[in-house]
Amino acid sequence: MAEHYLRDLQEIDETQVAVVGGKGAHLGRLSRIEGVRVPAGFCVTTDAFRRIMAQAPSIDDLLDRLSRVDPDDREAVRTLSAQIRRTVEGIAIPGDLAAAITGALARHGEQAAYAVRSSATAEDLPTASFAGQQDTYLNVVGPAAVLQHVSRCWASLFTERAVTYRRRSGIDHRTVHMAVVVQQMVFPQAAGILFTADPVTGNRKVATVDAGFGLGEALVSGLVNPDVFKVRDGEVVDKTIAAKQRAVQALPAGGTQEVAIDAQRQEQPALTDEQVVRLVRLGRRIETHFGRPQDIEWCLDGDDFQIVQSRPITTLFPIPETGDQENHVYVSVGHQQMMTDAMKPLGLSMWQLTAMAPMLEAGGRLFVDVTRRLASPASRAGLLDLVGRGDPLVRDALETVLDRDDFVPSLPDAGPGGPPSGGRTSAPIETDPAIVTELIERSQASVAALEREIRTKTGPALFDFLLEAFEEHKRVLGDPLSMQVIMAGMEATWWLNDKLQEWLGEKNAADTLTLSAPDNITSEMGLALLDVADAIRPHPEVVAFLEGVEDDGFLDELVKLPGGTEARDAIEAYLDRYGMRCVAEIDITRPRWRERPSTLVPVILDNVRHFEPGAAGRRFEEGRQKALKQEQDVLARLRALPDGERKADETKRMIDRVRTFIGYREYPKYGIVSRYFVYKQALMAEAERLVHAGVLPEKEDIFYLTFQELHDVVRSNQVDDRLVRQRKDAFRSYQALTPPRVLTSDGEAVTGAYRRDDVPDGALVGLPVSAGTVEGRARVILDMAEADLQAGDILVTTYTDPSWSPLFVSVAGLVTEVGGLMTHGAVIAREYGLPAVVGVEQATRLIRDGQRIRVHGTDGYVEILS
Repeated sequence: MAEHYLRDLQEIDETQVAVVGGKGAHLGRLSRIEGVRVPAGFCVTTDAFRRIMAQAPSIDDLLDRLSRVDPDDREAVRTLSAQIRRTVEGIAIPGDLAAAITGALARHGEQAAYAVRSSATAEDLPTASFAGQQDTYLNVVGPAAVLQHVSRCWASLFTERAVTYRRRSGIDHRTVHMAVVVQQMVFPQAAGILFTADPVTGNRKVATVDAGFGLGEALVSGLVNPDVFKVRDGEVVDKTIAAKQRAVQALPAGGTQEVAIDAQRQEQPALTDEQVVRLVRLGRRIETHFGRPQDIEWCLDGDDFQIVQSRPITTLFPIPETGDQENHVYVSVGHQQMMTDAMKPLGLSMWQLTAMAPMLEAGGRLFVDVTRRLASPASRAGLLDLVGRGDPLVRDALETVLDRDDFVPSLPDAGPGGPPSGGRTSAPIETDPAIVTELIERSQASVAALEREIRTKTGPALFDFLLEAFEEHKRVLGDPLSMQVIMAGMEATWWLNDKLQEWLGEKNAADTLTLSAPDNITSEMGLALLDVADAIRPHPEVVAFLEGVEDDGFLDELVKLPGGTEARDAIEAYLDRYGMRCVAEIDITRPRWRERPSTLVPVILDNVRHFEPGAAGRRFEEGRQKALKQEQDVLARLRALPDGERKADETKRMIDRVRTFIGYREYPKYGIVSRYFVYKQALMAEAERLVHAGVLPEKEDIFYLTFQELHDVVRSNQVDDRLVRQRKDAFRSYQALTPPRVLTSDGEAVTGAYRRDDVPDGALVGLPVSAGTVEGRARVILDMAEADLQAGDILVTTYTDPSWSPLFVSVAGLVTEVGGLMTHGAVIAREYGLPAVVGVEQATRLIRDGQRIRVHGTDGYVEILS
């Protein structure tokens, strides 16, 4: 019998997603919640879909072709998906299956009207909602029409939007199947959507209700603007009543139509405040049942609500788990570290174990809890001063939270814990280059000792050793002398900018004064790649070979070419010094340049094309001379002022101070990633052993375990495969989220604003970090390996950590979405004399690749010219 192809909604629970799809499973679970009304109905299972698909062998070939199509090739996706849909809709439903469906209709009321709704197995998931990707048909009347629309729902698995969504979510078309939900139709006075968390701000304590007259299709399709109600603590705290000129209503014979709303009703609310509060109370019950915020479709039927769908809100940024009910304010670590991508669990846990402050994880990112620092007036001032100089948006976001009554408690003393406030150092140090030399030598000796000692460690003993190594890691990172040097360089920068603006009206004077400062390992790294290009440029066969490189084994092939040995030796020498670096290097799981040297090839070739021999030395000397000339000019102008000798003497001391110490600002990060590469090589050797022992299928699976979990796996030779799969799914979902600079325990993402009125209309506002103005072609680049730059181009990207510095030698300016005055990209932009504006919200979306833009690095804004 074909009845096994059907399930009544009352028989369905959340364990049956593979059989009834995400929507069906959620509706079945909803129907079990006390006090929640769900329209009665049944589900045509995925077994029926598979049976239909098996009747058309040609679909296999079409799916093969679809899987090979570039998801950005919209025409090809559109053509193939339409062909698959036509094929599916053309398959006759077998007689026994059709009879089972019509029999179920008879039990529910054969002549009743139904909603026929798609329910894919990759739908309404915690990590991907697929909202609106497949089709729903309302007011379907009669068995023949229901059967026809069941076929249409099956076919809607292959709408262009659904196909594209799956490809971009990394989901194989063949792994997704379609069930169909058939429910009795509700004819509501009003309908809409309830979000149990504010979908804009993320605040979990604020529910948002969108409401309109008639069927909810009018809202979903954008036909009308909805009434919007916001509810907090059982009270409507805000509402906007729209002029609802149209509605969608059911037709007696089936289907729907748009109708005009009487003029006197258009601006009446679709719900009363009492109904809104009652609906939100119902939504909170559903949210509690599912354990996370929900996007709920509702209908007002009489004076009662029927729920026709509930799915997780997948766009909310998760909240760090603290285990208490107190208010908390969190600051993003990624925005400070210039790496806002999602990190894998091993990367997160390793950074937590080696960081100087406690950090909490949420959404694949790390956050520092600054609540106690904000609660004490003394520590609050220092914290706001520090973050404000680095990233004004973070300061403004924190001040926005502080302006809210009672969210941050008032404490007399912040007490221990949390990051340092960043106040001025109390004891200045002597301006002596030997101090920097000593610190660098200490760091190098510590890394060398780590390399020696780790070689003999394997198995559980390796993990015990690493825990000790992490303590040495933190000891080196927290060296008081190192911290003094870093603060000395930063404070000298701030002093020069503040005083020379006050005395001479000179904005960002330190930018030029710090050009080609000594001991900057990151700027040296960019210039050193110019030297690599010098070794390759004289050998045309090597250049031609590198232009065709597609994998990481190319270094062994180079020696077969004339000049190849010299080229390989130059690249190898570069990798020996800098091969531990990579994009997003704070995540230990990301491939290092030594592991993936092909990443550097496009940059090397750009340097070969765009520069003459000896460019590195010339560039450094040009910067040094510009800084010296600026110093002489500034001192001469100061001496002409009242009390000028004193001002000039103070300024000279600060110039010497900044040039002595500012370059070291980049070295601790180099030390961190040097140690990280040593840790990673040892852990990957353990992963290799686990693969050979049959414990793991792939070495990279260790990336989805925390350090402690990996320790347990190595000790037990057992791994939870299900946990690894869940972590992979979660990581994919986190990649689609944008982390906020500031996050509260209510879930509110607070972005902050520049609050400036001194920029031209239409300009994109940011933070000025490297002086000068430049005009050129914008190159929007999200992956360094895909950079294709010409002289005079302006690099536009989300963030630039130290690994991007080799690109800086080729560009004329820099625009980033993330950054601050003392973050790596800003420091290197100043080193190279590139006008730069950072912290430009949505720069990579608002600026199109190839547009002509003007970067105002002194005043902090970007103009789009064409």
